[in-house]
Amino acid sequence: MRKVELKMNEELKYQTIKKLVETDGNKKRASIKLQCTVRSIDRMIAGYKEKGKEFFIHGNRGRKPAHALSEQQKSEIEQLYLSKYFDCNYTMFSELLAQRENIFISVDEARVILSEKYILSPRAHKSTRKRLKKKLLKEHAHAKTKAQKSNIQASMVALEDAHPRQPRCIYFGEEIQTDACIHLWFGKTKTALHAAIDDSTGQVVAAFFDNQESLNGYYNVYYQILVKYGIPYLFKTDKRTVFEYNRKGTTSDEDNTFTQFAYACSQLGTSIQCSSIPEFKPRIERLFASFQSRLIPELRLANITTIEEANNFLPAFLDKYNSKFALCIDNTKSVFEKQPDLKKINLTLAVLSRRVVDTGHSICFKNKHYRTVNSVGTPIYFGKGTKAMVIESFDKKLYATVEDSIFALEEIPEVQAYSENFDTALPTESKKIYIPRMSHPFKRQSFEKFVEKQLLKFQTELEKVS
Repeated sequence: MRKVELKMNEELKYQTIKKLVETDGNKKRASIKLQCTVRSIDRMIAGYKEKGKEFFIHGNRGRKPAHALSEQQKSEIEQLYLSKYFDCNYTMFSELLAQRENIFISVDEARVILSEKYILSPRAHKSTRKRLKKKLLKEHAHAKTKAQKSNIQASMVALEDAHPRQPRCIYFGEEIQTDACIHLWFGKTKTALHAAIDDSTGQVVAAFFDNQESLNGYYNVYYQILVKYGIPYLFKTDKRTVFEYNRKGTTSDEDNTFTQFAYACSQLGTSIQCSSIPEFKPRIERLFASFQSRLIPELRLANITTIEEANNFLPAFLDKYNSKFALCIDNTKSVFEKQPDLKKINLTLAVLSRRVVDTGHSICFKNKHYRTVNSVGTPIYFGKGTKAMVIESFDKKLYATVEDSIFALEEIPEVQAYSENFDTALPTESKKIYIPRMSHPFKRQSFEKFVEKQLLKFQTELEKVS
């Protein structure tokens, strides 16, 4: 006679029915104890008398469900996750399997299949990692072969650190990680916080709020770095910035954020590296997580409701944050180059746009018409079709280069300020207009070559993506 093992609830039914039969007890009391009807008690009594203890084993014990996945299907799901969907959480993974692979499983099924192979979601809690690690330690202790121990050890490493730690750079200014985070930082409207952090010291070297992720935001971050520290060696930024203007369906120079920012960096000797992988710039990613828990309450308690107020608040907050969390920059060698003067910064952090002189001998820029004037305010006219380069400096002053000469731009009003026939014009002193020297970055040919180079880079990246 084979040994019959019952589960806890099955054992309770067996013992209750056995006692009931042996003592000829009360069926109603037994039904109350087992929370079932008297009719069910009669059925169990009949089964006990016919089969004994074996009757109380559930009918599905040891039988594979008809809808259960085969080992081959489980293996296919596992390989799909490892090779194609490795950065998805369980919920998104189950959705993508249905949409792309025509495999329909629930989130819990995906969790069970992957957890059995010790494959965790990127969003797995620490408690889950610790629980699986304890299980692996027990298996490691009972493993008999070196291959088994090696596989278990590899799984333990994956559980402990999904993203391996990266060493810091040696020097202050050697690597600046920058990005923007759109979030409900203050008020009732989401804004974009542009920030930059030094990889060596963890110093937040600049931050700036804008309505959206924009060239203006990145230029303000670069401006703060140049004025306070100098010229950094390298920027690491998000690849999404490269494709932003193309997704908006425009190819105008002033909307091409990456080309404008990269052109400014190239003039000062700062390199740029881009990647859409978060691990490429982990410090700025963690910084935004910290700011969402620390900066938001600070802004709320300070009753900040506008971007202007928020930008005025940031310097004091960064000083407090850096003093608490960043390493001391005095103990680290700096490789920032000497700060350029403000005039050079204003002209370097400029928006360059290619234009053509129209039939009215004027240049159209941002829906306004301008004429070129020399340093004493005398208009200089060029023929229709003359190619020009408009320069909007960081302090919003406008200049234009034509061939090898540079001029200031003067807006042409739609209506005269006063009438020569009926108004008495107030005497005005002739004021000399500041016009910077013509330099290599302002040449149209130089900018066009750089744009072509960036376009080629964009097309290469697009081919890789597709």
